[in-house]
Amino acid sequence: MAKREYSKFQQGVIRRYYENREQIDEGKLSELVTSLYLAESKAAKDKLWERTEALLERLEVVPSRIKHVMASRDASVLAELVADLQKGIGRKPSG
Repeated sequence: MAKREYSKFQQGVIRRYYENREQIDEGKLSELVTSLYLAESKAAKDKLWERTEALLERLEVVPSRIKHVMASRDASVLAELVADLQKGIGRKPSG
């Protein structure tokens, strides 16, 4: 596959996206909490939980917290985790 050439503007947009990806993912996770509360069908909830698990892993949440949230499949438990993440609690230690 040929390497894609990006303009300076496009490079800046891409760079800013990745610089702010953590905040973007936290926002998506907050939206997923709402979607989970409102979802009615099992299939819809299952898809939302799959997306939730992927986001939690990408946000480098402590594995035991991910297991707890996924085992409970309770939107209120996920909401507590989101609140902790916004406070800076619950991620794997860096380094």
